[in-house]
Amino acid sequence: MTIETVTVAPAPAGPPDATPAPAGPLDATPATAEDAAAAALAGLADRWLEHGLCTTPADRPAAEAAVREAYVAAGLPAPRHVVWLPSPFAGALAAALLTAAPAGAAGSGPDAAAPAGAARPGPDAADPAADAPDGTDSGAAPATRTATAIAEVLAALRAQGCVPGEVAPGKAIRGTLRTAPWAAARMAATERLGPAGWAAHWAAGGQRTWNLLVDRVVTPLRTRLAEDLVADVRDPLTERARSALFDAVYGLHEAAWLSAFDGDPRLRGLAGVATSAGWWWPYEQVAVLTERPVVAERDNVGRLHRGDGPALAYPDGYGLHVWRGMAIPAEVARELPKLTVQRIRAEQNAEVRRVMLEHFGYDRYLRDSNARALHRDECGVLWRIELSDDEPLVMVEVVNSTAEPDGTYRTYWLRVPPDTRTARGGVAWTFGLTEEQYAPLAQT
Repeated sequence: MTIETVTVAPAPAGPPDATPAPAGPLDATPATAEDAAAAALAGLADRWLEHGLCTTPADRPAAEAAVREAYVAAGLPAPRHVVWLPSPFAGALAAALLTAAPAGAAGSGPDAAAPAGAARPGPDAADPAADAPDGTDSGAAPATRTATAIAEVLAALRAQGCVPGEVAPGKAIRGTLRTAPWAAARMAATERLGPAGWAAHWAAGGQRTWNLLVDRVVTPLRTRLAEDLVADVRDPLTERARSALFDAVYGLHEAAWLSAFDGDPRLRGLAGVATSAGWWWPYEQVAVLTERPVVAERDNVGRLHRGDGPALAYPDGYGLHVWRGMAIPAEVARELPKLTVQRIRAEQNAEVRRVMLEHFGYDRYLRDSNARALHRDECGVLWRIELSDDEPLVMVEVVNSTAEPDGTYRTYWLRVPPDTRTARGGVAWTFGLTEEQYAPLAQT
């Protein structure tokens, strides 16, 4: 069979009689103006993604100036107080403490807001995470974590001249400060570019950063915060802290959408906070700002992931333990390095058990738990073991037909659907084929 190759010369850019310019390298420039615009947007998105994953300390002067600019841009007076906390966990508690009682109310003040059992702030207040800036666990007992954190937040607020019960924060203004400007920017972009143009603009400049930051960082962090804030002390204060998550602006994680509006003057204040600080809570009279994380570990597809500590960690020791995108409790994360078959079998939560299996290794689990060999053929061995409250674990053990440099042959374990009946069928499934279709001329 003969394959013809046809080369079509591009039309000259000038009048019909103009001499076309000599062709440059194939990859010198994008094919069209649209391609060039998309490439430029993608480059901006990459730079914003770096801001969204930044782990350096906050630039506090820049952040505070940007906060004031954001207030003014929204038609609001600058806040009277700007306070700093070390993490979103502490920030949510600060928001709850400040909004707990109106200024001057009977029984208000720094001690009135603390739950039963909380240590009162003072020079000797415990700081269980002060020695854990790298995201390692502080070792504080879980039952005292929230009470201790509340005492520390009270001390921090008092040290910054913003005493709960004495300072009135006013109403939460997230909608005015963040949601409304974003909506206005989207509307203006849609009017300027048209619906199709805006869709293309967002696809090139915002979709990827949104997926990597909101879907894979903000959502699991917000979910874990909501659980952790009421995990060991559940009272009106911690419930208010959990509700305060709805009032948070995500700081550096706002890069998820700011990437599509780079340079928009209406968003300059919000962008300034995003490039210099972590999550923050804007109120009419008070802005509560927090530090950026000190650790942000991800896997090769952008999911938060770490097997030997928090994947996302803050200066005060608050952290989010995540295995391949799934947030897990800290106590489970601490168990991962010392798992046993018996511990995995005893786990009642199917999702947590899957994390344990992935960390332990499916092949090791099969070997150590006396799995049943269902079938053997020239493709390998099919193994199966039942799991309570979950689908069976079925894997094909295959030996690479190509020798390693040292002459040995590596064994691989391929997880396959639970209804697989033969080793060949399992290997075929990994190629998207049926057992009948799978007939390789050679195996590598």
